[in-house]
Amino acid sequence: MRDTLLIALFALGGAVAAGLLGAASLWLLRRRSFGTSLVVVAAVTVAAMLAGTLAVAQAMFLSRHDLSVVTTVVAMAAVVSLTTALVLGRWVLARCKELQLAARAFGEGGEFSAPAVHANAELSALSHELATTSSKLAVSRERERTLEASRRELVAWISHDLRTPLAGLRAMAEALEDGVAADPDRYLQQIRAEVERLNLMVSDLFALSRIHAGVLALNRNRISLYDLVGDALAGADPLACELGVRLVGDQVESVPVEVDGKEMSRVLGNLLVNAIRRTPADGTVAVAAERGPEGVVVSVTDGCGGIPEEDLPRVFDTGWRGNHTRTPPTGAGLGLAIVRGIVEAHHGRAAVRNIPGGCRFEVTLPAAQA
Repeated sequence: MRDTLLIALFALGGAVAAGLLGAASLWLLRRRSFGTSLVVVAAVTVAAMLAGTLAVAQAMFLSRHDLSVVTTVVAMAAVVSLTTALVLGRWVLARCKELQLAARAFGEGGEFSAPAVHANAELSALSHELATTSSKLAVSRERERTLEASRRELVAWISHDLRTPLAGLRAMAEALEDGVAADPDRYLQQIRAEVERLNLMVSDLFALSRIHAGVLALNRNRISLYDLVGDALAGADPLACELGVRLVGDQVESVPVEVDGKEMSRVLGNLLVNAIRRTPADGTVAVAAERGPEGVVVSVTDGCGGIPEEDLPRVFDTGWRGNHTRTPPTGAGLGLAIVRGIVEAHHGRAAVRNIPGGCRFEVTLPAAQA
């Protein structure tokens, strides 16, 4: 028993010495490749075995022949171990290089293409995570491109819509200043109308900026949908009479909802103004409100003739105003974007679909708690 303990202690001493030397080597080579680390680990393993064996051999006073045999066996094991570690290291490094090139590709805007062969489970998991990240980045880039296109379109429309009234205001102001205005009162009324138009545009831009920034504060109250729709119809009636469009609101149920009355009035007002301006004279704009399986549904139906199917997904985008035949003479294409933003802030959903002769805009809101 005592001899066995001594052998174990001598073997442990030699192995610990080799292990400490290997740890120091790994620390010095910590910035080198993974393959180098594998070779060092294999070398430490063989060196620990050799050191322990030699320590025990010296303590046991083995013959020169026996010591030579042991050393030869350990040396052969070292050669095989180091060769295996070198081959495995080169193989792992090749897989890592493939992952590096694939990661660089999707980092520069391409898609991540996972290598066909993986060295181990860890690299396979890393490849899977990189592929998932690549997919998310692709979706993010596409969304960013869409938003950038919307911003450019919005800036173009805003620039156009601001230039026209500002040019008119400047001309009328110069005419009044020079005293050449034939009807000063009419000029003043026109100036007031243009200023009001610019004020509404700035108000829409401010509301849209609050929605995009996520700082739209809602003051929710329990309101009857019948009253909410009634107020919106009353507000839109003068414009409907001016353009010769009939407003119909017979199918409105008295359903309670918990919403911000001011913001939802803006939603209904934008939908009604949009529908009235796109409906020809003698046409009809109908408003309905009822309970649905997903909540309360408010719909506005117009007689615009329909929206091209390829444009339906863009109807609520910022700056969208459709083709030239549907573009109204005023507005910057912000009304429907504001509608979607306010409705989504209420945890609702805004949608549009074509119907025979026109479009149907639907706003779905959560029903009020009993």
